[in-house]
Amino acid sequence: MNLHLDWIHLWALILGFVIGFLLYISSFRAHWKTKAEFRRYKKMLSDKMDLEHKQLSEMTRERERISKENESMRLQISRLNDRSDNKLQREMEIYARAEKQMTINAPGFAPAWEIAKSQALTQLETEERGNSFPQRIFRKLVGGSTTAALPAEATAHATSKNGSSSGAVTSDHGI
Repeated sequence: MNLHLDWIHLWALILGFVIGFLLYISSFRAHWKTKAEFRRYKKMLSDKMDLEHKQLSEMTRERERISKENESMRLQISRLNDRSDNKLQREMEIYARAEKQMTINAPGFAPAWEIAKSQALTQLETEERGNSFPQRIFRKLVGGSTTAALPAEATAHATSKNGSSSGAVTSDHGI
C-alpha cells in the first residue's frame, strides 16, 4: 500500500485542523462568556438574597415593634376602661348604640321609646332650671327667688342677698 500524501490531502488536513482550531476557540470563548454570565447571575442572586434578608429582618423588627406597641395600647385601653368615669362613659356608649339598634330593628318600640326619651329630657331640663314639682312646692312654702337655675346656686344667691346663712336650705343638704 502506498500511502503518500498529495497536496490536496495535505491542504484538506490543514484546513480541517484550522476549522477545528477555530471551532475550539469559538467554543472556549462561548464557555468563557457563559462562565462570566454565570458569575454575574450568582452575584446578582447573592445581592438579591442579601437585600431580601435585610428587608425581612427589617420587617420582623417592625412587626415586633408594632406588636409591642399594640400590646402597650391594649394595656393602656384596659387601664383607661377600668377608671370609673370611663366605665360610665363606655356604658353610656353601649346604651346609645343599643338604643339606636332598637329604634332601627323594632318598629313598635321606636315611637314609645322616643316619647319616653323626650319626656325624660323635658323633666331633666325642668329640674335643671329649678322648676320641678317638689322645688315649686318648697318655694311656695319657704319663699324664694324665681330666677335661680340650680338649688345650690339658689342658696348661694339667697345667702348673698340676705347676707347670712339663715335660709332653710343649705348647699350640703338636698330637698
